[in-house]
Amino acid sequence: MATLICGSLAYDNIMTFEGRFREHILPEQVHILNVSFLVPTMRREFGGCAGNIAYSLHLLGGDARIMATLGAADAGPYLDRLDQLGLARDYVRVVPEAWSAQAMITTDLENNQITAFHPGAMMQSHLNRADAATGIKLGIVAPDGFDGMVQHTEQFAAAGVPFIFDPGQGLPLFDGDSLRHAIGLATYVAVNDYEANLVSHRTGWSLEEIASRVDALVVTRGEHGSQIYHGKGVDDIPPVAAERVLDPTGCGDAFRGGLLYGIEKGFDWATAGRLASLMGALKIEHQGPQNYAPTRADINARFRKAFGYDLPA
Repeated sequence: MATLICGSLAYDNIMTFEGRFREHILPEQVHILNVSFLVPTMRREFGGCAGNIAYSLHLLGGDARIMATLGAADAGPYLDRLDQLGLARDYVRVVPEAWSAQAMITTDLENNQITAFHPGAMMQSHLNRADAATGIKLGIVAPDGFDGMVQHTEQFAAAGVPFIFDPGQGLPLFDGDSLRHAIGLATYVAVNDYEANLVSHRTGWSLEEIASRVDALVVTRGEHGSQIYHGKGVDDIPPVAAERVLDPTGCGDAFRGGLLYGIEKGFDWATAGRLASLMGALKIEHQGPQNYAPTRADINARFRKAFGYDLPA
């Protein structure tokens, strides 16, 4: 069963500030904010929500199909990367005379992040049609160009394909009406705790009301784990202790890859959520969103160690 992952492909330029942002930003002076951070280290990583989610799902053995856009000016390295990983790129569109999406991410010693993002070819995501993909049994609409996100929710729904609505960094683009529309079409909704509060505020719906409109509402809460609201109640998913904490970039995407795999395999929500939590922990132990590379045997062993039972086949 193939899963279509609609979202961004981007290059992440990741820098580390060897200090704490809070020591250099004065709350009473933010109206005249003008700061510069010396970042001794910088690296370029393959990222973007679609790429990161597909990578996580691929590690688990899922059939991930990416639907995204790259700019012709710099598409080559990412296309080569997908080929090396064995990830299908049939639905990756190369947009002429454009750069690919680029994120400039600065992380401080407390894992706070300041990000500048150039969308580039991502703004042409509406040229891709989710209903044109074949052999798709499950989908996700992850952060992407706004028009593309709206259209892909509608196309998945019209095609009868169950999907996760994952607004993420694209959430500021949605007003109350567009959020209510997307949630009404979605099968599942996945957000972090901050996003959950924002969605609730903009829609005027409580979390319980949002959950009543979908099969499941997944709310991640960082180091406090996550909660999954579904028809039989609420499952509290414990966090998995990371062996080391190096880089939070892409942890939410890794979580969603695990969640998609659990849905794809028909796991109960408690198990799907625990697998998702584990994938996020495995990611945070490595720099960059796509540099963790556990084998399936490694994943199974860490799952048993963390939760005391075997991950279903």
